[in-house]
Amino acid sequence: MAETVRMTAEKIKRLEVQGARNVAIAALKAIQTLAEQTKAKNKKAFLNELKEAQAVLFASRETEPLMRNAIRWIITQTEDSSTEKVDVLSEMVASNVSLFLQNLEASRELTAEIGARRIRDGMLIFTHCHSSTVTRMIAKAKADGKSFSVICTETRPAFQGRITARELVELGVQTMFIVDSAARSYMGDVDLVVVGADAVTSEGNVVNKVGTSSIAVLANEARKPFYVVSELLKFDPETVYGAYERIEQRNPSEVWKEAPEKLSVRNPAFDVTPSRYIHGLICEEGIIAPQSIVEAVHRMYPWVLKQ
Repeated sequence: MAETVRMTAEKIKRLEVQGARNVAIAALKAIQTLAEQTKAKNKKAFLNELKEAQAVLFASRETEPLMRNAIRWIITQTEDSSTEKVDVLSEMVASNVSLFLQNLEASRELTAEIGARRIRDGMLIFTHCHSSTVTRMIAKAKADGKSFSVICTETRPAFQGRITARELVELGVQTMFIVDSAARSYMGDVDLVVVGADAVTSEGNVVNKVGTSSIAVLANEARKPFYVVSELLKFDPETVYGAYERIEQRNPSEVWKEAPEKLSVRNPAFDVTPSRYIHGLICEEGIIAPQSIVEAVHRMYPWVLKQ
């Protein structure tokens, strides 16, 4: 297996690569490098290499269906090819990676464009953690000449909210930065809550950075619309067949490096926001009810449900 695959998996584990989209992109590029450097003599050996890499990358992050869907698609396309020539298969992997990434970027642009229409002049928007699609949505609204402001949380323990804050300031958006536990103090002033997603289940529940579900409850209490901005390829097909979305438990040292020896420290990376708290799912198909996710995926990406 190419060393690039192992290095990429380690970077994903250590959070050197963050965000569902960036994780998927890094994983696909590692698969492409593996295909380019392969020494496999036949199709069977080549597929075995790809599937070994798949296992390593899947193990690097439990809650990343976008990455899993992307890699499965690449491997399926390779398996279904009629050619047995490894050099042709290698080129096919490269072209399919390029195609997938182009389509992924197009879906983000469309999703962001749709979401930007929900932003109006004078709005105060609340967001949590970091989502490149949410940032792109805000950037489009700003480019359209709209004047608004944003509150973003610090998002402990890895402080991904700082990434959001820096990006918004660079865009020229008036931004307020708060600790996570201050969310309720400001929710009453907010007009719109928008967050990203790492996964969407068959019931329309959303898995996102820990703390998201609490913010959704607060938004519901304050009667503020809570939207999830997510490409449909973050849908996890395994949940259709009864599987629960896995919640990654990260190293407790991220929370407290020098905690007392007998103290139990837990560090879940994500939580689950029930669909009943979600006003709408903003995706490349439009703004849909989260409970209709399976039908939307079937319309746009039927191959996801066949895996």
